[in-house]
Amino acid sequence: MKLVYYSVLEADSLEDVQKREFKFFPFPLLLLLAFLLTNVSVSIAQDAEPDFSFLDTSKPFQERVDILVDQMTLSEKVSQLMNDAQAIPRLKVPQYNWWNECLHGVARAGYATVFPQSITVAASFDKALMGEIGTVVSDEARAKHHEFVRNNKRGIYTGLDFWSPNINIFRDPRWGRGHETYGEDPYLTGELASQFIIGLQGNDEKYLKTIATSKHFAVHSGPEPLRHSFDVDVSDRDLYETYFPAFRKTVKDAGVYSVMGAYNRFRGESCSGHDFLLNQVLRGDWGFDGYVVSDCGAIRDIHTGHNLASSEQEAAAIGIKGGCDLNCGGYYAYLMEAVEEGLVTEEVINTAVKRMFLARFRLGMFDPAEEVEFAQIPTGIVCSDAHNTLARKAAQESMVLLKNKNNLLPLSKEKLKRIAVIGPNADNEESLLGNYHGTPKNPVTFLEGIKNKIGPKVEVVYAEGAHLAEGVHNLKPIPSAYFQTEDGKQGLKAQYFNNTKWEGEPVLERIDDQINFSWQHQPISKELIDNFSIRWEGYLVPHSNGDFELAVFSKRGMKLLIDGKEISNGKGSVHEGRYATGKLHLEKGEKYKITVEYHSDESNALAKLLWARTDENKVQEAVQLTEKSDVAIVVLGLSQRLEGESMDVAAEGFEGGDRISIGLPKQQEELLKAIQQTGKPIILVLNAGSALAINWAKDNVEAILSAGYPGEEGGNALADVIFGDYNPGGRLPITYYQSVDDLPPFEDYDMEGRTYRYFGGQPLYPFGYGLSYTEFEYSDLKLPAAIEAGEELKVSVSVKNVGERDGDEVVQLYLRDVKGSTLRPLRQLEGFERIHLEPGQSQEVEFTLTPRQLSMINKQSKRVIENGTFEIYVGGEQPGFTGTLDATTTEVLKGQFKVNKSLVIEDL
Repeated sequence: MKLVYYSVLEADSLEDVQKREFKFFPFPLLLLLAFLLTNVSVSIAQDAEPDFSFLDTSKPFQERVDILVDQMTLSEKVSQLMNDAQAIPRLKVPQYNWWNECLHGVARAGYATVFPQSITVAASFDKALMGEIGTVVSDEARAKHHEFVRNNKRGIYTGLDFWSPNINIFRDPRWGRGHETYGEDPYLTGELASQFIIGLQGNDEKYLKTIATSKHFAVHSGPEPLRHSFDVDVSDRDLYETYFPAFRKTVKDAGVYSVMGAYNRFRGESCSGHDFLLNQVLRGDWGFDGYVVSDCGAIRDIHTGHNLASSEQEAAAIGIKGGCDLNCGGYYAYLMEAVEEGLVTEEVINTAVKRMFLARFRLGMFDPAEEVEFAQIPTGIVCSDAHNTLARKAAQESMVLLKNKNNLLPLSKEKLKRIAVIGPNADNEESLLGNYHGTPKNPVTFLEGIKNKIGPKVEVVYAEGAHLAEGVHNLKPIPSAYFQTEDGKQGLKAQYFNNTKWEGEPVLERIDDQINFSWQHQPISKELIDNFSIRWEGYLVPHSNGDFELAVFSKRGMKLLIDGKEISNGKGSVHEGRYATGKLHLEKGEKYKITVEYHSDESNALAKLLWARTDENKVQEAVQLTEKSDVAIVVLGLSQRLEGESMDVAAEGFEGGDRISIGLPKQQEELLKAIQQTGKPIILVLNAGSALAINWAKDNVEAILSAGYPGEEGGNALADVIFGDYNPGGRLPITYYQSVDDLPPFEDYDMEGRTYRYFGGQPLYPFGYGLSYTEFEYSDLKLPAAIEAGEELKVSVSVKNVGERDGDEVVQLYLRDVKGSTLRPLRQLEGFERIHLEPGQSQEVEFTLTPRQLSMINKQSKRVIENGTFEIYVGGEQPGFTGTLDATTTEVLKGQFKVNKSLVIEDL
C-alpha cells in the first residue's frame, strides 16, 4: 500500500491527522483494540472508589498529580499523551486540547489583537515592548479560554498552552518560516523571546498565566520540503554558539514551561525523540522541568519519514523514551502495543503523563475559578482600545528607515496635492499579518492608513500595479453587484442548516449580498452557533470579459461549483493563508450558475468567496496615476501566500514555502522601474518577512522603508512614520544580501559565511542598520583596561540627540576578538538598549557582560574564556559600515580591554 504524503499542518484537527497517520493500521480497528483493553482495565480500576483528594487546593501540585495519575489505567494514561487529550469522566478529568497558537497574538480562536509578526517586531530591538505584548496576548488568551469553558468548548485552539514563540535562527533568507523568528542573531533572539515568554506565563507565585513553548528544538531552519526526512549535523561550536543559546536562555532565564521538538533529525536521531537533546541537554544540563511536545506529525516521521522505526509502536516508543511527552498527532495511541511488546515501560509513560498533568494543575485547571486570579480577566479586554494602541506602538517601533535621500521623508501634508499609492500590498489586509495570526477586528491597510492621516485636503489615488507574483494574485471578496438570485434579486440565496451535512430543512433562509463572513464564535441565530452548514445558490454575472481566478477560503473547507462543475478542491484553509482556487474565462453579461457549500466546526468559523482578474495590464494604470501625482508611495514585497510553512506555491522564485530567489518578484520589479520612469519621487515600502535583494531600488529610489508584516495597525503606523508623527528607530534583525550568490548552499547548516556574525562580504544593508529623522552623538565610552577571566565586564557610554526631532536610538554593543580567531564570529551583538531622547537630551547607557558572553567553544568542544585583547564597539549600528551606505544618523565608538589568564567554564 502506497503512503501518500500529507503535511499535518494542512490538517484542521487531530481527526484529520489520524486519518493519514493510520493508513497502515485502520484507526477504527485501533480504537476497538483500545476500547477492549480499556474495558478490562477500567472494570478493575472501578472496583475502588475514586480518590478525589487531588482537588484539594491546599496540597502541593505534585502530590495532587500523583494522586490523580496513579488511579489511571494504562489506556487512560495513553489517551492523555496526544494533543486532543480525552475526558476521563470517572476521575472528573475534562477533555483538553493542547494545540494552540499565539505567535503574535492569539491565533485561530476568533477576534484578537494582531501584533506585528515576530521578525517585524524584532526590528524594534525593544525588550520592554516584547514583555508588554506577551502580557496583552496572555490577557486575551485567558479571557477567551474561560469563555470557551463556560460554553463547554474544549476543542482545538481553546486551551491555555501556546506553541509559541519560534526561536530558531533565521540563518538563511530563503527559509519560508523565517518571518516567524526573531532574526539571525542568537543573543537578540534570546533576549526578545524571553521577555515575550515572561509576559505570556506571568509572574504569579502559584499559577502559570499561560504556557509558552520554545520551538523548534533544535537546529531547524529549512528547507521546508525536506523537513520530514532531513538529517542535520553541525560542529559543537555552531551548536552551542548559534543554535542552542536562545533555547538555553528561555529555559534558564525565562522559565519557559514547554519546548517543541523539530521535524528533522539531528546527528541521526529525530529531534522529537532525541535522548541527547531532550533528556541530556534540555532536562539534564539546563534543568528544564516542563513538558516536551513533538511538532505535529513528527512522531509519525520517525517511522515513515526518517525510517528509524519498523513499526508505529516502535516509533511511539522512540519518541517517549527520547524525552517527548506529548504527541501532536495520533501515533502515541500505539503506546498500548509498545508496552505489550516490551518496547517501553509503563513507568516511562507515567513520567510523561505526570508532566502533562502538572502543567494543567499549574494553569489552575482543577481549581475553583475564584482562586485563580487570571480566571477573572473579562472578555471585554479582547481587541480593546488599549490593546489596539499597543499594536500601533509595536508597528511604529518596528518600522526601519533604510534610505532617505535629500530628506524626502517625512512628507509635508501642506505641500502635497495628490499622492499615488501603488502596489499589490498597498490595500491588502493579508499583507499585514504574516502566518500563525489571529483575526483582527479592524485591520488598517497601508492605503487606509494614509487616507486616515492625510484628510480631505490631499487627494489619494490607488492602483494595484501588479500581481504578487506570476500566478499569485490578490484575491478579494466578490462584490454583491456581481451576484443574482434565481428570481433576479441582487445577492445569493442562502440556506443555513443546524448540522454540518446540509441535512433536513434549513433553519434560516435569506439573501446574502456576498460571501465574506467571519463569525468568530458569534452566533448567527439561536440555532446556528457552531457546527452548522450553509449552501449559497444563484448566478455570477461578470461586468466584463476576462480571465479570473476564483477562490474559497475557510477554516474547515468550502466547495465552489460553477455550472455544476467543481473548480475548487474543497479545502481552503486559514491556517497558513491557503486558498482553494480555480481559474476560468468569464464573458460579460453571461449568467454562470454558482453553488457554494460550507460547513463550520467549533473554532474560528469564517467563509469567503473571492476573485481576481488575471489578464489586466495593471502597470499602465499605476503609471498614469503616478504621472498626475506629487509623490508615489509604492508598497511591494511578499506575503504569507508566498513565504511560509510547507506551502505549495507555483510561482517563479518560490518552492515549498521557501524562496529560490531573494529579489522582488519579477512583476513587482518591473512595476517599480516603470514608476521610476515617471520622474516622480518614490517612497518604497517593503512589506515582507525576509530580506529582499533590492539592489536596483537602493540605487534608484529616493526613500525606502521596511514595514515587514506590521499587524492590524500597520497602515496607521506607516502613515505616522511617512508624515513625521513618529520618528522611525527600528533596526534590521537580519542581513540584507545583494544576491543568492553571497550565500552558502541552503541545506548546509554550517555557520561559516552566514549572517552578520560570519559573513565577510559587503551586505546590501547590514544587521542592526536603520536611519532616523534626527541624529545621535556618542561620547565618553568607559570600560576597564583589563579584567580577570570569570569577571563581569561593565561598559558605559553617553548618547545625545543632536538633531531637531525627538526620537528613539537603539544603542548596540558588539564584541570582537582582536586576534581575529577563526573560532570566533567576526563580530557579535552582546548588548542593546532602545532609548528615547528629546532634542539636546543626553543619557548614559550601561551594559554588563557576563563571563559566559566573553566565552567561546574551543577546538576541544569546551567552553573557555581565553586570555587576550578584545574590542568593544558601541553605537547605533554595526562597526565597519559607517560611510559605506547612503546615509547614517549615528556613529560607533571603539574601546579595548584585555582578559588576563584563561578559564574553562564547565557549563557548555
